[in-house]
Amino acid sequence: MKYLIVSDIHGSLPALDKVLRFYEKEQCDMFCILGDILNYGPRNGLPEGLDPQAIATRLNRMAGQIVAVRGNCDSEVDGMLLNFPISADYALIVDEGIRLFLTHGHIYNEKSTPQTGYDVLFYGHTHLWKLQATDRMQWICNTGSITFPKEGNLPTFAVYEQKVISIYSLDGSCLKTLDVRKH
Repeated sequence: MKYLIVSDIHGSLPALDKVLRFYEKEQCDMFCILGDILNYGPRNGLPEGLDPQAIATRLNRMAGQIVAVRGNCDSEVDGMLLNFPISADYALIVDEGIRLFLTHGHIYNEKSTPQTGYDVLFYGHTHLWKLQATDRMQWICNTGSITFPKEGNLPTFAVYEQKVISIYSLDGSCLKTLDVRKH
């Protein structure tokens, strides 16, 4: 399976459309959303192309391909617009024996690690992408944000396929790759 993993859309339709074009072009199988889907949040400015209803429409068309978790900006009202669940704090996917822990990052992150077994911790929330191995034979992937990247970073998302994690910018350029079989 090929998973596209994105976080912190924050209501930006143009940013989401770029990611969805990549998803289709690269023939991904699952679209994993790590929260903060529709709402831009009180600490952020208005995102380019703010259109939560259009985002909901686009995502609802592909609801059967989506795994999503709740972010700190996601509300009950947001969930009412979406045809897939977003209320869980995390999801665990097992692919070829590798356990992928998907979460937003405001509860579980590399400083507050989940107690459940996992091999790769995927999160967002900080809007700063990161891809690295840990000293505990685990891997950390912060997907960054496609809408509000911080500290001069590019808007980013991740792809996981056949035990390889890659971070991409919105233009489709690969910024970093990590093979979870090598550590």
